[in-house]
Amino acid sequence: MNKKKIINDPVYGFINIPSELIFDLISHPFFQRLRYIKQLGMTHLVYPGALHTRFHHALGAMHLMSLAIDILRSKGHEINNEEEEGATIAILLHDIGHGPFSHALEYSLVKEIQHEEISMLMMERLNREFEGRLSTAIAIFTGKYPKKFLHQLISSQLDLDRMDYLNRDSFFTGVSEGVISFDRIIKMFNIADDQLVIEEKGIYSIEKFLIARRLMYWQVYLHKTVISGEQLLVKILKRAKELAVKGAELFATPALQHFLKQEIAQKDFFETDIHLLQFAKLDDQDIFASVKVWCGDQDRILSLLCNMLVNRNLYKIEISNEPPVESRVEMIRENAAFSLGIDLNDVSYFVFTDVISNRAYNTGAGNSTINILMKNNTTTDIAKASDLSNLESLDRTVRKHILCYPRII
Repeated sequence: MNKKKIINDPVYGFINIPSELIFDLISHPFFQRLRYIKQLGMTHLVYPGALHTRFHHALGAMHLMSLAIDILRSKGHEINNEEEEGATIAILLHDIGHGPFSHALEYSLVKEIQHEEISMLMMERLNREFEGRLSTAIAIFTGKYPKKFLHQLISSQLDLDRMDYLNRDSFFTGVSEGVISFDRIIKMFNIADDQLVIEEKGIYSIEKFLIARRLMYWQVYLHKTVISGEQLLVKILKRAKELAVKGAELFATPALQHFLKQEIAQKDFFETDIHLLQFAKLDDQDIFASVKVWCGDQDRILSLLCNMLVNRNLYKIEISNEPPVESRVEMIRENAAFSLGIDLNDVSYFVFTDVISNRAYNTGAGNSTINILMKNNTTTDIAKASDLSNLESLDRTVRKHILCYPRII
């Protein structure tokens, strides 16, 4: 069977699957599941085109890795075939542990277990299935491989993951502020003291990259309607789990039932294969099919929440620099309880506060910082090398307070 396939990607055009092992990994059920998990969760509620998947993103990041390695080799840096395949596999599988509507799931069903940890668990299982052929990829993914710059290509503040998702998300949402010069940035890659650096003439492309990331966060990832939809799903799953744990019979696929009916400790998840195998069967379709059925559930709270999501009657959301006044929040809670005909004890599903934050660049992130290779062969942090006056301000974490409540209030 010919495994050297070509895929037509809407962002980059034709991209190659570079090896038979990578073809087999893409064909594995763990990876194929990503076809059915949207990259941007609830963002399609605001930008209808944002229906691309984590499958798209992983393949795009894999393609960028091939470009990056070609550039680094052309500049005299030795990267052997095993390292190339290892780095390519590591970036391909970096998001394999994402669940459906990933962040909502992390808050509701598999608490205290991050998708990065599940990705690692899946890679280790795949390594056993493929008789140790992922060992180099895992060493690179975890930062334990001697050539540290390979890990930085996968996980840093200028990694190929971010480069693909900014490009791809701006493409599918139509938000042009996120467009970056990915090809220019990759051509400016170099290595100094085993660290990934950017040649000085690429500094303006990096400035654009950091500003684009900040704009995409406020305009897309932290758009108030996106947050409203995600918060609503978090509350739905929280209510469903609360009912299921108490013995209520809720419609759900077997994989979703597994996580609804029991509290799974972090230790158990990593020591028992059954939890990972059930997780590997979950995708967006499990969640949304259940939400549609729960619209008619006899539990009034669950039914109300699900109807709000299905009919896009989302929370009204207020975003401010200061916490909302407690007396006003209490008044809204009382009004909501009266208007919805529910007990005050249950009103927290409909009226609540939270905090969102955005930090475009972290100058104190150690090996993760973006370093510029100056013409005199010294390196300096982008925040210091740039003559853009507002670049240092991107290092500041911006926190905003949110207040959510039903629109009928």
